[in-house]
Amino acid sequence: MDRRTAPRAATLVAAVALLVGCSGEATDRGTSGSGTTTPGTPPSSSSGSAPTDVVTDLDAPWSITIDDETTLVSERDSGRVLELTDDGGTREVGAVEGVSAGGEGGLLGLAVHDDYLYTYFTSADDNRVVRHELTGEPGSLGLGDAETILEGIPSASFHNGGRIAFGPDDMLYVTTGDAGETDRAQDPESLAGKILRLTPEGEVPEDNPFDDSLVWTLGHRNPQGIAWDDDGTMYASEFGQDTWDELNVIEAGDNYGWPTVEGTADDDRFTDPVQQWSPDDASPSGIAIDDGSIWIANLRGERLREVPLDDVTTSTEHLVGEHGRLRDVAVATDGSLWVLTNNTDGRGDPGDGDDRILRVDVVRKA
Repeated sequence: MDRRTAPRAATLVAAVALLVGCSGEATDRGTSGSGTTTPGTPPSSSSGSAPTDVVTDLDAPWSITIDDETTLVSERDSGRVLELTDDGGTREVGAVEGVSAGGEGGLLGLAVHDDYLYTYFTSADDNRVVRHELTGEPGSLGLGDAETILEGIPSASFHNGGRIAFGPDDMLYVTTGDAGETDRAQDPESLAGKILRLTPEGEVPEDNPFDDSLVWTLGHRNPQGIAWDDDGTMYASEFGQDTWDELNVIEAGDNYGWPTVEGTADDDRFTDPVQQWSPDDASPSGIAIDDGSIWIANLRGERLREVPLDDVTTSTEHLVGEHGRLRDVAVATDGSLWVLTNNTDGRGDPGDGDDRILRVDVVRKA
């Protein structure tokens, strides 16, 4: 059985409105810089409802991966991979060996491809990508032996990147941070401050833009979200420093400027973001694309941002301040959005039941 989490094909490309209820990271930390941001307002509809809990009582969760058969969640500090159960609980699939949690480091991104679970985590020496064969069946999954497919990514207590995902080309994309040494982002020999592209076995694809290199793009500070639209265009979210957080269109071989520039620079050497926000209102982490919109989970900004694909210079905010820090977002099999909160990671203000996955209904109007 192939549990690959490929991008979902949009079926309703129309006006999308989010139904919401009535009611940054400290080192990485709205008002929009290169676009327009407006507050989201609940549309009038008898079919909508406030977000509901899918699961509660998660401990510093970081990544969600969903396919037709199961949902897996990573816990940053415990190193555990959890499987959601039909009764609204969780069971432990396994604990990833070698995780060394501290600051922003630990067990971070997850991806599933051809019956393997891929994990990105901080070890005692580096950040690395390790895969395990998924054993058993949904409801009783386990982890097979570990196989390291990429190691030596610089690590620190912050700016570890950590998002991994398979693209529509069946290649594995990996976001890495500068690990606190900004010059690494411009060094083509360093794996830090990059988006990397590798085969499922960890090899360099022949069509990568730089000879014998895993580097796909460079000049990144701390990217933590990647996703593709139906046309195969890749987008990435990125933490800025003090001025601008970014949404970028990712093109092979491009340089996104950090640390020479932050945000829009109009400098021919670098690729500008398509939209930017004040870090106070953003800290964009995981993203998902569905039915004509990019959905971005924001940490310090405590909001879910919607960016329409037909005008990526604009955005609308939802759930502002209602559920605290938001770390990741994914599209569920029923078409709803599942939003992962991140209030127990040491920087939030956890409430009863935190952390949780919220189910958010999306109204698609023809």
